[in-house]
Amino acid sequence: MDMRPSPRQQELIDLAYRLATERFAPRAASYDREASFPFEDYADLHAEGLLALCVPEEYGGFGADFETYCLVAEQIARGNASTALTFNMHCLTMMMMDTFMQDIDLPTEAHERHKELSAKRFREVVEDGVFYGQPHSEPVETGSGDQLSVGGRRFGTRAERVDDGYLVNGRKFFVSLAGAAQYYATPALLVDDGPWEERTLYLSIARDAPGVTFSGEWDPLGMRATVSRDMEMKDVLVPLDAEILPPGVFGNLYQSRPHHFLGFSAAFLGLMQSAYDFAISYLTGRVPGAPGLQEEAPSRRQAVAEMLFSLESTRALYYRAISEESSDPSVDEIQRARAAHVQVQQAVVRVTAEAIRVCGGRAILKRYPLERYYRDARASAVMRPWTEDIATQQAWETALAVED
Repeated sequence: MDMRPSPRQQELIDLAYRLATERFAPRAASYDREASFPFEDYADLHAEGLLALCVPEEYGGFGADFETYCLVAEQIARGNASTALTFNMHCLTMMMMDTFMQDIDLPTEAHERHKELSAKRFREVVEDGVFYGQPHSEPVETGSGDQLSVGGRRFGTRAERVDDGYLVNGRKFFVSLAGAAQYYATPALLVDDGPWEERTLYLSIARDAPGVTFSGEWDPLGMRATVSRDMEMKDVLVPLDAEILPPGVFGNLYQSRPHHFLGFSAAFLGLMQSAYDFAISYLTGRVPGAPGLQEEAPSRRQAVAEMLFSLESTRALYYRAISEESSDPSVDEIQRARAAHVQVQQAVVRVTAEAIRVCGGRAILKRYPLERYYRDARASAVMRPWTEDIATQQAWETALAVED
């Protein structure tokens, strides 16, 4: 088994690392302090072509698959984890339009229509720097008679067919890129009879569409530059050509490609690497003002080794899991994905906390990035749909069911 990146993947990894360290990292503290969206990072992503990372090559993108996306996002997080986390939502939208659609059997007419609509969106990303948010999470109280609870997520947003499209009503929360993205890839349930999977829509809703509002205070502990406020849609008229996916396909993908939940773990893996790297630089005196190793050196050396072991074992499991991404993966592959996901969630908190401890009291000062890394790391365990609790419960339920 060869887990090394391909030459093409390595080129993209190197590009992302350069952007992260030279441009994103120097301004990350400012975005964190202000809880403001990193527009400059996105301008750089567009200028360097990475905004089109998962856009097919025929439309001017890099044509990256899920594995390649994860490897690149890991590097972006080494500069700003919030940028990487929001980048995940944009790239998943691109992959859902192309890479993830390749195993979906559609009538010829529906396939050609989807390809035509997607081509327009791809060109906007490549030429104009357009990027997408993904408002999936909904508060429990959203919806009424047509509310469904699926995989820990609420599908309460409703879409009614009208002559020229859909009339959409719903409320989303924790909408990253709120008010920043030009479009929001929004799941909604068609008001109709039949199985929920067949009634799922995935619609592109413009930021400035009449009836769309963003509200709420955004002053969280960590991941502050994601700007994840509430989004309300009140009688929003959405044209038929706003279908990002053909009707019913979102429900299919949601069920058949669970590995895409691993996408945001890449951000926390990169965050772990940044915490480890900074601790090494701090302890070896390469950080201005750092005292370096002193009388506590023996215990700190042991802690550094343990941090390295945690980081590398987590990365190995995560890389194995993302390499197995496919349509309808086996039970073992899904279990390994859950294990990798939870391992990242647990290890990122452990490593960032340990980095602060071994570096000592000065490490909690905001002049250094460790306290920001630790705050950002705390978000990993509570992000749906695979929160640490949900993924852990699914893992033991599956294991016990298999044994029975």
